[in-house]
Amino acid sequence: MNPLQSIENKAVIVIGDVMIDSYIWGKVDRISPEAPVPVVSVNKTENRLGGAANVAQNLAALQLTPILCSVIGCDEAGANLKELLRQKSLCADYCIEIPERKTTNKQRILSGNHQILRIDTEQTNEISVGIRNTLFKSICHAIETHNAAAIVLEDYDKGVISKELIDQVVAYAQKKQLPVFVDPKKRNFSYYTNITLFKPNVKEFIEGSGTVVSAQDLPHLFEVSKEFMRKQSIENLMITLSEHGIFVANKQGYHHLPSMVRHVADVSGAGDTVISTTVACWLAGIDLPEIARIANVAAGIACEQPGVVTINQKQLLEQI
Repeated sequence: MNPLQSIENKAVIVIGDVMIDSYIWGKVDRISPEAPVPVVSVNKTENRLGGAANVAQNLAALQLTPILCSVIGCDEAGANLKELLRQKSLCADYCIEIPERKTTNKQRILSGNHQILRIDTEQTNEISVGIRNTLFKSICHAIETHNAAAIVLEDYDKGVISKELIDQVVAYAQKKQLPVFVDPKKRNFSYYTNITLFKPNVKEFIEGSGTVVSAQDLPHLFEVSKEFMRKQSIENLMITLSEHGIFVANKQGYHHLPSMVRHVADVSGAGDTVISTTVACWLAGIDLPEIARIANVAAGIACEQPGVVTINQKQLLEQI
């Protein structure tokens, strides 16, 4: 039996910061005579979808229909991102292009499975009021046109999401009775209220909530979580605990799932895998403890492979 069969082709609006994850693979066999740094002889380069675009890609792999709403620049990285979306048959109609914006590009240089260097080209100031209002109108149009079943706010602190946009989107979601899922970062952490499910990692939760708590002290973590959920009007909280697994809580109680990773190759994109799997399971009517178990399995699969990877429905079902 496929527990995710009922969700196939449901539309999910994905709002947030998109980026290109670039990989340069090579071999290191000497040190530069110019400086004490390794010389990488390049064998292969590849561009992959990152940020909110990777979440959209993961949702599509789970047989949902993601509708990506974001802002990109009129630059080479923006053109590459649109081409990648086209190749993956992902909708780019609601990605607004503006000439003065840089499209985020994270370039990783690797030798074997080891990352030697990362070069980030990005712009992190908030988008203007005019662009924000244009984006919000685009989001509303996407919700109506595609009869959306859920909204995901995928925040990477790159400037697309702001307090004002959060307030606009959440109010509209309440009007349409749509669940809202959030993958937050520090800048807007306290602005997320009236949320269906909030998914920080433990570092983000500690920094964002202003509390000191150990990932291994689960009763204390639950007490802190209850107060945070009450204060922010959050129905469900999911905290990824790195090597300690996943913690989920609501008003009724909490559950903890230990890590499923056998060998960590790369944690890049694991959070995207978790939020995508969580949304899919929620729309399938699966309860919170089982959602956490399935998301934990998905994270384990993602971390065992180098680079940002996509977990499809078949892979996930075989593992769960």
